Amino acid sequence: MSETDYYEVLGLQRTATNDEIKKAYRQLALKWHPDKNPGDSSCDERFKEIAEAYDVLSDPERRELYDRYGRDGLKARGFSAPHFSSIDEIFSQFSDVFEGSLFEGLFGGRRRGSVRRGTDIQLEIELSLEDVAAGVKRTLDVRRLVRCEECVGSGSKGKSKPAVCATCRGHGQVESVQGFFSIRRTCPRCHGEGSTITDPCSQCRGEGRRNGKSKVEIAIPAGVRDGNRVRVHGEGDAGLRGGPAGDLYCHLTIAKHELFDRDGDDLLCEIPISFSDAALGTRLEVPALSRQTEVEISAGTQSGELITVRGLGLPHLGGRGTGSLILRIVVETPKKLTPRMKEMFEELRGCESRSSHPARTGFFEKIKQYFRGADS
Repeated sequence: MSETDYYEVLGLQRTATNDEIKKAYRQLALKWHPDKNPGDSSCDERFKEIAEAYDVLSDPERRELYDRYGRDGLKARGFSAPHFSSIDEIFSQFSDVFEGSLFEGLFGGRRRGSVRRGTDIQLEIELSLEDVAAGVKRTLDVRRLVRCEECVGSGSKGKSKPAVCATCRGHGQVESVQGFFSIRRTCPRCHGEGSTITDPCSQCRGEGRRNGKSKVEIAIPAGVRDGNRVRVHGEGDAGLRGGPAGDLYCHLTIAKHELFDRDGDDLLCEIPISFSDAALGTRLEVPALSRQTEVEISAGTQSGELITVRGLGLPHLGGRGTGSLILRIVVETPKKLTPRMKEMFEELRGCESRSSHPARTGFFEKIKQYFRGADS
């Protein structure tokens, strides 16, 4: 596939709505349909390129990622570029686009020998913030429909062969006339295959697939967020009688961390300090995600002030920089005082001046002015 912009492929502006994307795909798929252009080998590649563009832009999450980062962003998130091995696979995946339209007979009805794609599988993976920071590989045990080893996916027992469908006579489609239109639809008996299984495999009962379990390794890039998903092409259920497998979609959730909250690519952490440290200033060892770091608390630090340490947050998706560690200072007032502490605080209160607490002084001055104005 060329690196042509997906919007250019479909002839659309970047502000196109979902309905406009669907309409453009319909029109271009009809124009470049291989059956409409016999003998033109370039149509197959053009048809696949149109399907690739629609596959990305019709998915809100992948479209947003593509709009921000292009194809590199899709790769960084773990979305491999859509790859269609055949025209029939495109028909199988996008036939719903043409349901109810004048083109349903052309696209919804599969041609003789076409295959049925397996269904997609959805799984959920929980990650820690440490996983998000470093990126991680997981090996999953996925229960799914796998190709039958006994019949090698054919659905037929031994060396027996499927019989030509008596309803469609092997065409995979039946034709009906509606007014001026001749509409072709998928044969209801053979479901578009053009043949029926006469001696089904005893292991899979003619489906060419059976229940099984597979180990799938999935690479999750650094910087992913809660709710993101990673698509693994071809690791869903096997297709019926040799059809292509569906995809595996892994939905990501991020576990709550005991020290940090997340804000985009920044990490937030509350740091409680004593009244004395806030007043006099100090240096403290504070936690980052992978190590500790030292920060300076300036004399006179107020509760709620923020200290930003750049480069100690989470990596941006796609490896484009790193967020910050943001520390929120919380000045802890002592709840229990020893007699000596109480004596010292009493002495301190006697030494406090208006200038040492400007915010408090200013606040009470405003109150006085307010009630003076009310009395007058």
